[in-house]
Amino acid sequence: MDERTHTHVSEGVSSGDLGRRLVARRTQLGLTTEEVAARAGMASTYLAHLEKHSGTAPSREVLLTLAAVLRTTASALTGGDVDLPPGSAQAGRAPEFTHLSSAECADLLAQHGVGRLAVSTAEGPVIVPVNYSVIDTAIVFRTAHGATPSLAAGSQVAFEVDRIDDTFSQGWSVLVRGQAQTVTDPGEARRLAERAYSAPWAGGRRDVWVRIEPHAVTGRRIVV
Repeated sequence: MDERTHTHVSEGVSSGDLGRRLVARRTQLGLTTEEVAARAGMASTYLAHLEKHSGTAPSREVLLTLAAVLRTTASALTGGDVDLPPGSAQAGRAPEFTHLSSAECADLLAQHGVGRLAVSTAEGPVIVPVNYSVIDTAIVFRTAHGATPSLAAGSQVAFEVDRIDDTFSQGWSVLVRGQAQTVTDPGEARRLAERAYSAPWAGGRRDVWVRIEPHAVTGRRIVV
């Protein structure tokens, strides 16, 4: 593959985003730069250059090749799907629907990230995304006084996490139901802050910790 022929993919594509997304997807698959480059038929130095330098963008041919190797889409690598809801691709052929075991659900939940909290409010049920962690089998998240997630305290709630793979029309979801309580002990709040996976993406002052003690955890997976 002639690296001298690489041109910009299209106007408006952020090559800086491309580099970060290449690294993120490669890391997610547990692959090294050398392994991805070998499968794509390109020099590892060029792939490393794409990942590290925001001023470089590959040709469409190279982008499609990398997308295939990384089992994703060119749109996903360039951030072209960031404003699209997941699952917009067509259903796969002969999909298989299975239920996840308790151990599989626990493993998926323990990856941390963003989940969806379903809580009752005066205006009716509301579902909001929250950055969460799993600590001692409990779902914990940080929010602000008076914010919608804080209304979960003292109530039975539902909490859901999922992963949708548009490339292969498959994915999984895990549903947790349990009692939510505000963490009032300062020492416990400090312990959660020390062990939490990430701070809330929304930023701002969010010093109210909420813990969900699961009483039922179920999961399902669709594979093609």
